[in-house]
Amino acid sequence: MKQVYPIVLHPETEGGFSVSVPDLNIGTQGETVAECLDMARDAIGLWGICEQDAGRSIPAASTLTPPHEAGELVTLVDIDFDAYRRANDMRTIRKNVTIPSYLNDLAERAGVNFSQVLQDGLKQRLGVQ
Repeated sequence: MKQVYPIVLHPETEGGFSVSVPDLNIGTQGETVAECLDMARDAIGLWGICEQDAGRSIPAASTLTPPHEAGELVTLVDIDFDAYRRANDMRTIRKNVTIPSYLNDLAERAGVNFSQVLQDGLKQRLGVQ
């Protein structure tokens, strides 16, 4: 699921920016505008998958131009929550599977990593990277 959220960059007196994502009530910071965009995308992605894991929905942006002060920069950040999860959610889940004994014997003798084979097969079947 892809979304776009406005972010507000607040210049700091000692350099860099604090960043707020008004629709999600979260924030981050960065030294440069480019770093702020990366940090905001990461904060939004992490927040989003935590919301999904808790069974809550991810809201769409309420506006693309949130209120801001003079001197603050408003820009947009895009996020693909599904891609973010694939790239960052590396929790492992234990699954018990059954296979024919002869395949187990052959695979163990060949030093096959059963978990990796299952992951590779699922990725191929589901068309994900």
